[in-house]
Parts: sequence; C-alpha cells; structure tokens
Amino acid sequence: MEQVKGILIKFIVSLIAFWIALDLFFDASISDIISFAVTATAVSYILADRILLPRLGKKNTLMAEFILIYMIVWIFGSILLNGYLQIAWGSIISAGIITAGEVFVHQYLLKNMPERKKVKRQHRRFRQPSLRYATEFAEEQDPRDKKKK
Repeated sequence: MEQVKGILIKFIVSLIAFWIALDLFFDASISDIISFAVTATAVSYILADRILLPRLGKKNTLMAEFILIYMIVWIFGSILLNGYLQIAWGSIISAGIITAGEVFVHQYLLKNMPERKKVKRQHRRFRQPSLRYATEFAEEQDPRDKKKK
C-alpha cells in the first residue's frame, strides 16, 4: 500500500510538471499531458526508484532521473508534439520540476521502502591473503652447461 502511495505521489508531481511545462507555456492537449505523466511515472519508478535509489542514494538518483525524464520527454515529445522549441524547453522545464518534486518522493520512498534481505557479499578483489606460501625446489638448469647427465 505504501508503494501505491509513492507511485500516486510521483504521478501527481509528473502531472503538475507536465501541465506547467507543456500546457501552460505551450499548446499541448490534456491527453498528451496524461500520456507523458503515465509514461514518465512508470519508467522512472521502475528504473530510478526501484533499482537506482537503493543502490546509489538520493543525489545520484536525482541526477539520473533528471536525465531520464529529459530523454523520455525528448523522445516521446518528438513523436507527439510538432515543434522542436516546444520539445526542448518542455523537456528542460518538466525535468527540472519533476526533479525538484522527486526530492520529497525519494524521502517518502526511503522511509517506507520495504527492507531487502542483506546478503553478505564477498569482494573477490580485496580478499584477505591466506599466508600459505608455496615454494618449489628444483635443480638449476643452465643451457650453457656442457656436462649432461
């Protein structure tokens, strides 16, 4: 239930951001705004909030989410909208507003996110050395040695 609240908050933030960025400044229809909000909410929740947030933390996830929203609006906007100026400024404005709102969404999700099982991972790169030394003894073989056995 807490995850549904997080998705709903994220959808409302996206809806407000796209309304401001695409409808208030430019001429976008309500279906465009809702489709942008649904797409951005679904993709950013799965990629950013479920995968990146637990692994990278809040700051890095916000940077990744800004780029993700910018790319979603740019790609999806080039299909639906017909002006490069509208797509460019709409992408920047909406990505900035959504990133500002995501600060609060990430705090809420981190507080209410179910704990994952902590698995003790062994880092193979930095293992403790096993102080067992192997020594090999052999006779010296010199190719210039004239006497052969």
